[in-house]
Amino acid sequence: MIRLTLDTMKDIARQFLLKFNRFSSNEIDLILYNTSIEEFRKGQFVIQEGSVCKKCYFVLKGVLRQFKTIDGVEKTSDFFLEKDPVVLYSSYMHGKPSENSLHCMEDCVLLSGTKEQEIAMQKSNPSLEHLLYGLLADDYRKAENYITLLNGFNPEQRYLALLETRPELLNRVPLVYIASYIGITPESLSRIRKRIMSNTQKS
Repeated sequence: MIRLTLDTMKDIARQFLLKFNRFSSNEIDLILYNTSIEEFRKGQFVIQEGSVCKKCYFVLKGVLRQFKTIDGVEKTSDFFLEKDPVVLYSSYMHGKPSENSLHCMEDCVLLSGTKEQEIAMQKSNPSLEHLLYGLLADDYRKAENYITLLNGFNPEQRYLALLETRPELLNRVPLVYIASYIGITPESLSRIRKRIMSNTQKS
């Protein structure tokens, strides 16, 4: 990982947040003052199952995988890429051990903040409360869409839906984790991909 100075990373974060058209320059200053920038290498855990999630994150660079271990098998439940907020809500809000892990699929740069920093920001600028909850609401909608994906579609439809809605994952995440995410085995995913490719070639 290329080591950057804190000032350089803060500047990168500033330019990144400006793209959202959600935050004023003063609000961005406040966010950066009350948050930290953290770097993680590919393969590192941001949070491990059983530990308490004490921070919320925002992805500036990289890919994170969220998973839970059930009977010794890792069950992937989400991926987070650039522009995504990341927080394990139950653990963060209630101080309970997390049932999930956050694992870096690539080298990652994250904007991070604690609950105390979040409260300090809202006291300094109450309008930020609505903006922060707006980001969290986006994440809730993403979770609802995932539940619909698993319960409302067959395996091939799930894969096709993923291709349509999150195609970047296929270039950045190993297929074994894609299979876990859509609730099938890697072998089933391989058959689905071959069938789709064959049908595409015929048409």
